[in-house]
Amino acid sequence: MHDITNIKKSVNIIEQVDSVSLSDLELDRIYHMDCVLGLKQLPEQCVDLVVTSPPYDSIRTYNGYHFDLHATGKELWRVMKEGGIVAVVLQDQTKKFGKSLTTFKTIIDWCDNIGFKLFECVIYRKHGPEGAWWKGRFRVDHEYMPIFLTGEKPQYFNKEPLKVLSKHGGKVMSGSGSRRTDGSTNPTVRRAINEKKCRGTIWDYLMAGDKDPLKRMHPAPFPDKIPYDFIQCFCPPDGLVLDPFVGSGSTAVAAKKLRRKYIGFDISKEYCRIAERRLRHTVIETSLF
Repeated sequence: MHDITNIKKSVNIIEQVDSVSLSDLELDRIYHMDCVLGLKQLPEQCVDLVVTSPPYDSIRTYNGYHFDLHATGKELWRVMKEGGIVAVVLQDQTKKFGKSLTTFKTIIDWCDNIGFKLFECVIYRKHGPEGAWWKGRFRVDHEYMPIFLTGEKPQYFNKEPLKVLSKHGGKVMSGSGSRRTDGSTNPTVRRAINEKKCRGTIWDYLMAGDKDPLKRMHPAPFPDKIPYDFIQCFCPPDGLVLDPFVGSGSTAVAAKKLRRKYIGFDISKEYCRIAERRLRHTVIETSLF
C-alpha cells in the first residue's frame, strides 16, 4: 500500500492543469483531464473514499463529452485502499417505456469483472419532475447509490452522524416480534426507544442545487449533503477523498468542509472552474474534532 504522502500536498486552490502527462499529482486540487488518464497517475491503494456521479445514459449533454465507466471502475479498483469505499450516484434512462439498466449492469460489471463487492445499494429519494409521469408512467422520485467495497469490510465506518430522529424517541413501547427463519415469531419485548435511529437504506435529499446559483451552472448537480454524509461515515479523519467526475465540485467542497484531503478530475474546463470557484468560498468546519 502506498501512503498518500507520495502525492504532493497543496494547501491552496491553484490554477487548473490542461496537460495529461503529469508525473505527479497534488492533493486538494481539481484537475482538468480525463479521469481514466488522471487515475493512472495515482499510486496503488492511496484513496480512502470515492463519491461521484458519472454522466450516465446521455440524460444530459455535458458539452458532448463521453466516458468509459468500465475503464473508470478498473482504475478505481487499483487506487482504492483495502477496505475503501466507492459510492456512485446512478439512474437509468427510459426509452420507449423501458429502462436502460445502466445502474444494474454497472453493479454486475464492477463486482463480477473488476472485483468490487456491493456493500449496499442506497436509494437517494428526491422529488422527480412532473413531466415524467404526466400520462404514461410514474414520476421518478429516486436515484440509486450503489456502495462498492474493496476488501473484507470497510476500513472506517461511523454511521452515528447519519442517524435520524426516532418518531417515538424517549417512549417505552412493545415490539420486536420478528420472524425466525423457520417462520415462527420471536416474543415481543418492552423497551425504551432511542432518541435517534439508523436512517436505513432510503436517504432523503430534496435540494440538488442547494439554492447555490454557481452550482446550478452545472447541468446535473447533486446535493452537497450526499458526499458530506458519505465522508462522515466512510472516510477516516486523515483520509483522501476522490471524485473522478467532479462536476460542480460538491464532493471536493464537502471534503474541504470536513477537513479531509481531496482530489478531483473533470474533462470539462468549464466545470473545473465552477468547482474551483466554489472551493475558494468554502469554509472549513471547525467543531468536528
